[in-house]
Amino acid sequence: MTSTLQPTTTTEAVTKRPGRWLALSVLVLAVLLVAVDATVLGLATPYISEDLNPTGSQLLWIGDVYSFVIAGLLVSMGSLGDRIGRKRILLIGATAFGAISVLNAYATTPELMILARALLGVAGATLMPATLALIRNLFHDPHERSLAVGIWGATASAGTAIGPIAGGFLLEHFWWGSVFLINLPVMAVLVLVGIKLLPESKNPNPGPWDLISVTLSLVGVIAVVYAVKETATHGFGWEILGVGALGATALYWFVHRQLTLPTPLLDMRLFRNRGFSAAVLADLLTILGLSGLVFFLSQYLQLVQGRRPLEAGLAELPAAVGAVAAGLVAGWAARRWSVRAVVSGGLAAVGVALASLTVIDQSTGYPLLGTALLVVGIGAGFSFTVTADVILSSVPKEQAGSASAVSETAYELGAALGIAVLGSIVTGVYRGFTAPAGTPEGAHESLGGAVEAAGGMPSGQAAALLTSARESFVDGLAIAAGAGAAVLLSTAVAAWFLLRNARLDNAL
Repeated sequence: MTSTLQPTTTTEAVTKRPGRWLALSVLVLAVLLVAVDATVLGLATPYISEDLNPTGSQLLWIGDVYSFVIAGLLVSMGSLGDRIGRKRILLIGATAFGAISVLNAYATTPELMILARALLGVAGATLMPATLALIRNLFHDPHERSLAVGIWGATASAGTAIGPIAGGFLLEHFWWGSVFLINLPVMAVLVLVGIKLLPESKNPNPGPWDLISVTLSLVGVIAVVYAVKETATHGFGWEILGVGALGATALYWFVHRQLTLPTPLLDMRLFRNRGFSAAVLADLLTILGLSGLVFFLSQYLQLVQGRRPLEAGLAELPAAVGAVAAGLVAGWAARRWSVRAVVSGGLAAVGVALASLTVIDQSTGYPLLGTALLVVGIGAGFSFTVTADVILSSVPKEQAGSASAVSETAYELGAALGIAVLGSIVTGVYRGFTAPAGTPEGAHESLGGAVEAAGGMPSGQAAALLTSARESFVDGLAIAAGAGAAVLLSTAVAAWFLLRNARLDNAL
């Protein structure tokens, strides 16, 4: 089996494909598609909560089942793209993503919404690994690849800005399902233009796609994340322990099988490279520390501070602006100083920004919130862009799909765990608030439920309910911010030591 740890050859490094920058513009549309979908959900959550009336647990599932499924399938889909062609799987996935977005838009029950989000995860699992893998094959020059990865990351960040703003506008003029329908025109442009511009690429000697490995990966990731989520939400139980044990066993068999197959779904020798492993771990822990907080921040801006959806979307803009700016210069900065300085510095900046949010209350002014979001965006833009470049430069182009999938799996798994763990902290603290007599039970499930319940109560009781519920929600948010800060600062220290020999110009 070809080693995955060979350095980039001189011939490959100087080869420049014509039309590569135009092809990149198509790839970033796919990134935009996924980023917009992820961010609009946060703004739409209060409306979904009011319309579908989910329980607190169902609301968390709506938020994180997409990440659960996509995390379980990314490695499999990345490997499939290496085998059947990254262009082909990207176009198929984009078409399915658009079609399933319609199902999300017209979901009528919490259960159907959860199912629709899960199916969207299946389609989404094909997009991100394919885009990064195609970048690896389009841009052989390390400096150009760094810039391309920076544009890729900046587009994802721009999507996090476009999503809330466009979603806020739609939510003020249409029903919540409209936020999912904005995927359709982006998908249409991607598919129609991508057919003409994107070159096909795949591993010339890929071997068979092992369905047993696919199943083990999916079952293992979903079961482990589910067990973590349920333990954080409801506490330890034997049933949860059994599910976690099932997941751990499936993942063990998956790893063992990859080590014995002649052409594995994922070459485990990638993880012998300390730089590769450190970059993946940094991504996982970073997004874990961020995602749970970000998921509830839109609810804080709307349901606690009373901002309209469009205003809430604009309030989150500094994070995207910072990430775009940092992503475009991250490659230059990593070469000017070092990979570990840029990644560790970025992570530390995010940790400090999250720590500043531990003092928020219901009336916290926007200067603190906006500054913290800007610093979060800058730090994350530096860190994520450089780690993605490190991961791509660690492997030959034939296995770019599998390596990209590992990176995206870490990202999505971190998002799922972050929403599960940090989100459960917010939910657990929130549920303990003291409510006036006669308050419906649903008010303790979510802040959106409390707002809805207050609408049917006498004004005095409604005011008391909302005050107590909002205070408890903010308390939980502050604790989650502190936990996220601790994770980010610890990761910054670890990255400083683990990435000390990392370079971008050649394979590590």
